[in-house]
Amino acid sequence: MRIFHGKLEIAGQMGIMCGELKKRGHLATGYNTFHTYLGYRDHLINTTMEELVNTSHHLINFYDLFHFHYATSLLDGYKDLEIIKSKGKKMIMHHWGNDVRFHEQARENNPYVFTGDSPPNEVIDSRLTEITRYVDEAIVQDYEVYTYVQPYYKKVHVIPISIDLAPFTPSYPRGKVKRPLIVHAPTQQDFKGTLAIEAAIQELQTSYDFEYKRIEKMNHEQAVEMYRAADLVVDQIRCGSYGLLSVEAMALGKPVITYIRSDLVEKFPSELPIMNANPDNIVTAIQVFLESPSLYEELGRRGRLYAEKYHAKEVVVDQLEQVYANLRP
Repeated sequence: MRIFHGKLEIAGQMGIMCGELKKRGHLATGYNTFHTYLGYRDHLINTTMEELVNTSHHLINFYDLFHFHYATSLLDGYKDLEIIKSKGKKMIMHHWGNDVRFHEQARENNPYVFTGDSPPNEVIDSRLTEITRYVDEAIVQDYEVYTYVQPYYKKVHVIPISIDLAPFTPSYPRGKVKRPLIVHAPTQQDFKGTLAIEAAIQELQTSYDFEYKRIEKMNHEQAVEMYRAADLVVDQIRCGSYGLLSVEAMALGKPVITYIRSDLVEKFPSELPIMNANPDNIVTAIQVFLESPSLYEELGRRGRLYAEKYHAKEVVVDQLEQVYANLRP
């Protein structure tokens, strides 16, 4: 099958999925117009909006299935969707969060959430309404995103974030950590709750001996090496679900602190080893680790098993292929 992914690379997901799809005999390519310091490039064609528009006719004729990301498509105003549908080709939309996070709805179950990166509600509604004129099914990575898009689509599939485990050889924290290293990597500080996290760090450093590093503005490979040295990773404490950093940290065998909304906890597998914390109790959550060194390795090992079971690209693409197979043009 010839599979188009585009046009925004979010957390390396297009590249990871395309790489695994290629291994299985598909011709899969990600076309990315979103260029950042993270420097994702594997299995991608990094291009521009203008180049995509100029080659859209060829792309539409060449590919069999179109896997769009982040509420985008090839042409402005989703003009390509009608053309693709008229040719009897399959389409699916992959939503990632900020593209569909309705502001008031997000706050109904989460007083901490930051939605400043999301478009106005009326824009989200207009986009989803237009997309679903032609696209019947969507993918989301978890149930935090699911509720925003479920009313619009005929079917919404929950498929977890994927990771290529090969570069993520686990490096479990030492049994007894004399001076633990805590890291936090905010791509967007307001979204991740960096202010509250670093206030907690400052408070705890008056009583405990540990090192803290904020990791930002470095490419993905460099950032992963920094995570590898950590004893504890503090990810996002406002969103209500975990993201790629949490998955990568677990793959490296690191314990993770992230906020999981109380109404979503049961939607995740029961063995999820993440320490749940929000801006109100982040001090206590970090303190638990500082006072219980055995937790570092225990949760780190459980995290690696969890990443292997639920997030390995092979597991995720198994699910993706099933969705593709059952899509109707």
